[in-house]
Amino acid sequence: MPFQLPDVATPFGQRVARRLREAPVIWLTTVDAKGYPQPAPVWFWWDESTSTILVYSRAGAKREEHLRQNPRVSLNLDGDGSGGDIIVITGQVQISTTDPSADQLPVYVDKYRDFIARSFGTPRHFAELYPVPLRIRPTQVRGH
Repeated sequence: MPFQLPDVATPFGQRVARRLREAPVIWLTTVDAKGYPQPAPVWFWWDESTSTILVYSRAGAKREEHLRQNPRVSLNLDGDGSGGDIIVITGQVQISTTDPSADQLPVYVDKYRDFIARSFGTPRHFAELYPVPLRIRPTQVRGH
């Protein structure tokens, strides 16, 4: 059975759906070979059509090694600074062989256009530095 977001008729479900569409950063936590969590802020795209999250990673990043050993991850959206609006997603990740490079995914480029321009110049340059697509299949979401 594919993952489903919380019911958007509820306030929590509405927040989850909105934050997945609009938040610029999500914290991706992998686990290293010694069992230590390794959180990192990453850009992401929520793919509503497949109920998955797409992240582009640097080639040779330690997270790839972690994911090969243990594909289970957690994703956390920043709270509201007062202990509220907490969203935690757990899931499984795989290195994708079918997703296009970041510069060839218009929805991703549109979402991060200003960030890419400021930090990388062009979408192509970003895609060259972050060529590894990670497809995360959520299994659970919780929060308040």
